[in-house]
Amino acid sequence: MISHTFAICAYKESEYLEECIVSLINQTVKTNIILATSTPNDYIEGLCNKYSITMYVNTGESGITQDWNFAYSKADTEYVTIAHQDDVYSDVYVENLELMMQKAKKPIIFFTDYYEVRNGQKVFDNKLLKVKKLMLLPLRIKLFHNSRFVRRRILSLGCAICCPSVTFVRNNCPDVIFAHGFRSVEDWEAWEKLSKLKGAFVYCHKPLMGHRIHEDSETSKIILDSARQEENYIIFRKFWPAPIARLLNSFYKKSEDSNNLNS
Repeated sequence: MISHTFAICAYKESEYLEECIVSLINQTVKTNIILATSTPNDYIEGLCNKYSITMYVNTGESGITQDWNFAYSKADTEYVTIAHQDDVYSDVYVENLELMMQKAKKPIIFFTDYYEVRNGQKVFDNKLLKVKKLMLLPLRIKLFHNSRFVRRRILSLGCAICCPSVTFVRNNCPDVIFAHGFRSVEDWEAWEKLSKLKGAFVYCHKPLMGHRIHEDSETSKIILDSARQEENYIIFRKFWPAPIARLLNSFYKKSEDSNNLNS
């Protein structure tokens, strides 16, 4: 019985979509693959036909959070990973997921380390990746997976969890994961909300997926929007009083330079 689904979120005509699909098909453990889009077109439909993937069209309100929630709602397995169209996954991603979930106590999410894909090259080590690995160091200790205190302290300093690396456990998560109204911190806001729940944040420190950095990515576009700093501040205020939140926000802004292709 298949326990996991990759729900791909596709938008317009990404040149990297087929590479993403192939990485999901090549998993060592059998998994379901579906695709959700609010911009149906011949290109996306053609790839779905080529690889026998069921395509769901979001005819309601569209946007980052709306599309992610829609994709999540179309999966019917216990574990769901929202795969971003530009990214790629190690062929042992689901294998590691299932091995660690078997040992977890009431898991909420599973997530992994990642590498960046820049100009076609895999980057495993830069300033941003080092900082995120350092922040997540306490969660290498299995004892802390179920500690709400530990994970909230980590999240209070920034978003170290890579969104496309996350798998949700449907039985232990709400029906709607991402809150509308956010454009740049929708994932961080979701982790903050989930961090309050009783259960485990299961962390695999192996880099089991590649997050692509390119000038047309949504992340790169959002960084150019000043609203990002306002949203960052909103999340920091969930953990800190205003003066500390403003100070952390000023430091956090500098880390965004790492999404520049030339950094």
